[in-house]
Parts: sequence; C-alpha cells; structure tokens
Amino acid sequence: MDWSTLGVAMGSAWLSGINLYATVVTLGLLQKFSFVKLPGELSVLSNGWVLGIAGVMYAVEFVADKIPAVDSAWDAVHTFIRVPAGAIMAATAFADFDPTVKTIAMIVGGGVALGSHGLKATTRLAANTSPEPVSNIALSIGEDLFTFGSTILMAVSPVAILVLVVIFIILMIWLVPKIYRTLRWMMRKFRSLFGNTPDGKAVES
Repeated sequence: MDWSTLGVAMGSAWLSGINLYATVVTLGLLQKFSFVKLPGELSVLSNGWVLGIAGVMYAVEFVADKIPAVDSAWDAVHTFIRVPAGAIMAATAFADFDPTVKTIAMIVGGGVALGSHGLKATTRLAANTSPEPVSNIALSIGEDLFTFGSTILMAVSPVAILVLVVIFIILMIWLVPKIYRTLRWMMRKFRSLFGNTPDGKAVES
C-alpha cells in the first residue's frame, strides 16, 4: 500500500469538500514551484489555466462566503461540484495504478468529500440563521485558513493528513444523528417563519 498516495488522495478529497478552489490553488502552486511532487496526474493542477480559473473562483467564493443568504445558496450548488471534484482528485492521485484501484479511490474519495461538504454546509447553514454576521465571517475565514494549512500539511506529510481523515470519518459517524436532528430543527424553524398566512393562521398541508 502506497500510504503517501493514499494520504494525498483522501486528503485532497476531504479538503475539496470544504473549499475546493483553495485546495486546488495551494496544491497547484506547491507543484508549480517544485515544493512537492504530486502523485498520479495531480500535477495538472499546476497548469496556468487551472490555477487561474481556480484562483478566480476562490476570490468569488471568498466574497460569497461572507453573505449568509448567498453562502447557503453557494453551498447548495456546490454539492454538485465539490463532491464530484473530490472523487476525481482522489482517482487522479491513483492514475498510475490499476483501474480497479482508481475506481475504488473515486468512490471512497467521493464519500469523504460528501462528508466534509455536508458537515461544512450544515454548520454554515446553522450560522447563517443568526442575525449577527460575525459568526459567519469568522467561520469562513477559519475554513480558508484550515484548508490552506491542511493542504500544506498534506504535501509535507501525507500520512499525517490521512490520520486526520480517518479521525474525521469516525467523528462523522458519531455526528450523523446530531446533524440529522439539527436539520430537522432548522426545517421546523423555517416552517414557523414562512408557514403562516398573512392573517397569522398556519397553512394547512
């Protein structure tokens, strides 16, 4: 088992679920300036076009993340971007391996990206319901710093990031019921806010 490749594959999938564009930019720059040699075909991230587009999208996300309503919509849309991208990143890291290994990496990577994206989106949605903007902005900046720092850690020590991913998976298994209860609470809150008619009577379903 190539633990370094596995660490980069799962780490890049995990971080893509949190902030795809920051992950791509950081890995691409590290590869471009020869601070690290990425496994498989992940070296494509150092391509000027890839870096440029990812950089622009990161700048857009940086602003969107600070506006609660926009942030929630952005996260909803990016369910269909971060998760597939995380799966592709994991498979690309194993490009030199057997197709079966690449397929397994894609499936597991997609699951890891879905988990990190789901936790991020749920946490931010809860923060976005707060009337004050400080918590949302603080979370946004914290996510960026965490992504940049963890991506650098992944490049320096892939095994260390793999350990963090395993801990995250265990934590997710424990958190799933709590996330489910939080989502139900939020749905009830939204219904109480928008489920009334102008005269104050509840809308019958």
